[in-house]
Amino acid sequence: MAKKTAAGKPVRRLTITLIKSTIGFNETQAKTVQGMGLRRIRHTVELPDTPAVRGMIHKIRHLVEVAE
Repeated sequence: MAKKTAAGKPVRRLTITLIKSTIGFNETQAKTVQGMGLRRIRHTVELPDTPAVRGMIHKIRHLVEVAE
């Protein structure tokens, strides 16, 4: 069952998959990948659709694939 916000609406979830390795990219991008819970190539996590998560995705958009 989806979690609900204070307004009672269910929180939308995003499915994020790591497609490329962080080797050779900026260290802060590698830390962002790690902070999202992605561990290896083709690893998928499901995160809430919040502005903070959207910002993280934007920072590493060349390394991940996002599905709603």
